[in-house]
Amino acid sequence: QVQLVESGGGLVQAGGSLRLSCTASVKISGIATVGWYRQPPGKQRELVASIGRVGNTNYADSVKGRFTISRDNAKNTVYLQMDSLKPEETAVYYCNARGGASVFSMYDYWGQGTQVTVSS
Repeated sequence: QVQLVESGGGLVQAGGSLRLSCTASVKISGIATVGWYRQPPGKQRELVASIGRVGNTNYADSVKGRFTISRDNAKNTVYLQMDSLKPEETAVYYCNARGGASVFSMYDYWGQGTQVTVSS
């Protein structure tokens, strides 16, 4: 029964930076994949970046070279460092935890989200 808490959102000017944090109620080493998603106003939710147990990472093409996902196992926290932010990246950013070794033990949890607003 994983609970995820996001923080670090806020208002930033275009070209600025923010670091988002996602803290889990369980050891993140037990979570198969932690991902960051975002949902701009009036649009669908999309994957931004994800990180697996062994540290493998995946990024949306639009954020490669600007965003970095990382993990601190001691703090049960996953970070998303966002640099050179663009106004179109204004969105609610959500943390997601997925995994499970079988169909009956699979899980898919979401945090409440944190608002990121990039002004022009």
